[in-house]
Formats: sequence, structure tokens, C-alpha cells
Amino acid sequence: MIYISEEESAALVTHDLAFEAARAALVAAASPEGRVFPAVLGRAREASNTFSIKSGSSGGLTGVKIGSFWSGNPARGLPRHNSTIVLLDQQTGRLGAVIEAGKVNAYRTAAADAVAADLLARRQAKVLAIFGAGNQASFEVTALARIRPIETVLVVARPSPQRDAFVNQIGERGLEAHAVSVEEAVRAADIVVTATPSREPLFDAAWVKPGTHVVSMGSDAAGKHELPSDLLSKASLFCDLLSQSVQIGEFQHLRDAIDAGLLAVTPIGDVIEKRAPGRRFEDEITVFDSSGISLQDLYMADALIRAKLRR
Repeated sequence: MIYISEEESAALVTHDLAFEAARAALVAAASPEGRVFPAVLGRAREASNTFSIKSGSSGGLTGVKIGSFWSGNPARGLPRHNSTIVLLDQQTGRLGAVIEAGKVNAYRTAAADAVAADLLARRQAKVLAIFGAGNQASFEVTALARIRPIETVLVVARPSPQRDAFVNQIGERGLEAHAVSVEEAVRAADIVVTATPSREPLFDAAWVKPGTHVVSMGSDAAGKHELPSDLLSKASLFCDLLSQSVQIGEFQHLRDAIDAGLLAVTPIGDVIEKRAPGRRFEDEITVFDSSGISLQDLYMADALIRAKLRR
């Protein structure tokens, strides 16, 4: 049985590794051999401490990811978010690997968004609007700046030392960064990323200019809602996995229309494999629902194991 600690996985992971693993996972999710089972969401004794269990399998991988959010951890000097990936031996069903993957999880999520943006965002996208200034937002900026010529990052978040530190951090990477109003950010953006726990739409659809690519990655549980529904009715819609997107992702709010065939949603794996088109024209508005699927975790674990064995 292979064990990789949090410290080791954080040292092994890179944005390149995560991008390739996420891409392979999204292809697997859209293939007949890829299986993603319904996510289980739970709470601990303290109601503010929550966890999720996501499981899946492909031709070569079977396992689960346990993600936790423990609200009081910062007071203990620990991150709120933690993840553990468990791979099962394909032959015996016994433990094959256990990987602590708290930091890896942030890479994994941002990588999936970058894979989708590489297919859906305009080639000359230079202005990124990011909703949220938490841990994940930093990874999103870095992952997207790798695949598009991002010059300016517009941050939408409540005034706080954390927001100001995030803006300064982006500036230290050589990007122009500003904390701005919601409307200013959305009207100027070529790419919009929402990384929040919101339960109501964050902006007005009328502010989204033609050609914008929008990513919802904060909607990962029933009731979460980041994007205005009237935006989705006029955009081209993509997702990591439709069955999960309509359960806990952003498209849960469109489920009736999707089930009735009134709205079409394309798995991004079909775009990667050229079974479906991505962006078709410059003025098209595209939306990617990044609900976060178990296969991303399994493929990340496999990539980390291979990186460890190469050392």
C-alpha cells in the first residue's frame, strides 16, 4: 500500500501535473468506462464542520475522495479544507494507496477550470474577474494565467485584510490587480470565475459582454447558486459531469429545462475528444459548471504516485 502525506503531495504537485490529470479525468468522465457515483454530503457533531465523499471508477482506477471543511481549524493553525484520496487495488479491492491531498485539491479544481477555459475562452482573453479572495481564488488565477494571456485581475470580495493581501499577492506575480465593484468587474471581464459559497446569483446577466467565458466552481451542494438564470438561457453550457451538475452543481437550478430538452449541456470531455464543439464564434458566451468530480481526484492520485516513483 502506497502512502503519500500532505507534505509530500504538496511538494509533488504542479500546475502541469494537475492540468494533464484533470484533462484525462474529464475525458474519462465522458466515456462509457467512466463512472461517477452520487456525492454524499455530511456534517460532524459541530454543524459548521462538514464533509463530502465522492467516489468513482474508470478502466484503471477505483476509489474515493473524502473532503472536509472544519471551520475552527485556523485557530489551530490548520487549513479549513482537507482532502484524502483512497485508491482501491483493482484486483483485490484492498487498499492500494492513501494520499493526503489538501493542497492538491486546490490544484485539481483550478486545473479542471483551466482545461475547460483552454477550449472555451477566447484566445486573447486578458481580463479575469474573480469572485472571492479565499484560498481557491489564488489557484484559479495561476491556472488560468498559464493558458491565456491574462494581464489584469479584478477581484470582487468584501473589504478585508485577506482581500487586500490577495490583491497584493497577484500584483507580486506581475499582473495588474484591483479590488472593484461587481458591475465593474463583470462588464470588463473576458473570463469570470465565481469561487464563493453563494446561494443567490452574484451579478446581473446584462453586465456580461459578448464573448465572455464564465466559470461557476463554488456551486457544489444543493441550494448553492452563483450565476443568474437568464445568463444561462442565452449562453452555451458545458459541465464536468451532467448527472452531478444537475444535482449539486450550478445547473441544479435548470434541471427541469434540461430534462425537458429545452436547454443543452455539453460534457467538456466530449469537447476534448472532438465529439462536440467548444467555442464556435467570438461573440458566444460560454459557461462551464465545475462541480468537481471524483475522477479528477483519482487521476490526480495516480499522477502523484507516478511522480513519487520517478523520484
